[in-house]
Amino acid sequence: MLKDKRGYGFLIKWLVIFGDLIVLNTLFFAVCKWTGIYPADDFNTKLRFIVLLLNFSYLFSVYFIPVNIYRPVMFTDKVAQRALSLIATHLIIFIISLFFLKTEMDALPRFMIYYYLLLFVVFTVWRVIAREALKLYRKTGRNYKRVVIVGAGKTGMNLYSELKKEVTYGYHIYGFFDDNFLLKNTLPNYLGMTYEVENYALNNRIDEIYCTLPSSKDEIILRIFNFSEKNMIRFYIAPEFSHYLKKHLYLESIGSALVMAVRPEPLQFWHNQIIKRAFDIVFSVFFLIVFFPVLYVIFGILIKFSSQGSVIFKQVRTGIYGKKFDCYKFRSMKVNEDADEKQAEMGDPRITKLGLFLRRSNLDETPQFFNVLKGDMSVIGPRPHMLKHTELYSTLIDKYMVRHRVKPGISGWAQVNGFRGETRTTKQMEDRVKYDVWYLENWTFLLDLKILFVTVWNMFKGEKNAY
Repeated sequence: MLKDKRGYGFLIKWLVIFGDLIVLNTLFFAVCKWTGIYPADDFNTKLRFIVLLLNFSYLFSVYFIPVNIYRPVMFTDKVAQRALSLIATHLIIFIISLFFLKTEMDALPRFMIYYYLLLFVVFTVWRVIAREALKLYRKTGRNYKRVVIVGAGKTGMNLYSELKKEVTYGYHIYGFFDDNFLLKNTLPNYLGMTYEVENYALNNRIDEIYCTLPSSKDEIILRIFNFSEKNMIRFYIAPEFSHYLKKHLYLESIGSALVMAVRPEPLQFWHNQIIKRAFDIVFSVFFLIVFFPVLYVIFGILIKFSSQGSVIFKQVRTGIYGKKFDCYKFRSMKVNEDADEKQAEMGDPRITKLGLFLRRSNLDETPQFFNVLKGDMSVIGPRPHMLKHTELYSTLIDKYMVRHRVKPGISGWAQVNGFRGETRTTKQMEDRVKYDVWYLENWTFLLDLKILFVTVWNMFKGEKNAY
């Protein structure tokens, strides 16, 4: 018999936050003592200020973190990735706070390198320990939600398998209610007919009812819903089409009408558009003023000496919502008639020796910062394709045109995951599109910074698919 666990997960979030703060502050004083950069035994005004700022930055970053990392279900996977997201956000807020508060501390940059490298390791270890502790705790029969499912059809069975998949989800599923009485002999956890739900829920202190009945059973659904509302039981409806539409659906309201969106699109919201556009402008202006004049002079001369033709190559490509625009690049090929029709291939004779270097280092793309300033592109986004490819793949790949709901980018999520360069098969393009659509659905400013960092790293490391 499971022990009472009302208030499921109530303390978990706060325990994790409390643990984070212990790690944050303990590591701070440990690094101070180890490096001697700031004397931990002399808790002076500057040291107190840094400690307060570190804790403020943490609490602020928890509020703005793009994924609810403290939700109990989130302990199941990607521990290091979530720890990195939190620490990166914390670092950004900490640096911004130092800048606006005009804090001058000579040893601070060196201290931050030591501190944040160790923080990532220790945070990851702490999160793994927290996850395993939660698993052990729930295996003892504590901190569970008591759940029943109404409807034992395909949707109900699929929901059951998902809820049972991982112990850290914290669900104890008592069984199914369904008006198909024959299930009594075939379904081991069949609990009864739908009219028996109410009594069973009260007698067994059920926390949540998941209803997977078809919409034609609206009277039964409404009855169970009203019962749940009166008895403070959470009620969820799993749409009967969810077994063939394998996506997260999002409920939105238009006045008093409710509609379901097939996918989230964070960049539909004006505040996210402002953040992304502001970063595009600031970063592009910085790059074009500081770096581009030098690159243009050096590579402009080398391109002119390597082959005849213009320094900047201009090609019409597909932009947001299918809009055509002129995309700029440093010319990396000899002038040829197939430039707008044929992708670059490995060992392509059209590519000059200088062009091969430019393409492998991504430096050929740098003139596209002018496209970013014009508003045709973003620093980060799905790569813009030639018109011929758009026309071809839009008929072969179902979700190909979805990627055009955001501005194309100089670099993108698909590119940093190895999908760049030539696409020899439709399957390769399908995989690339999956990453582009994932980016559209999961955009955060932090994700853009991550892609930018990996892109710069790959410029120095080199990529095998760049040719």
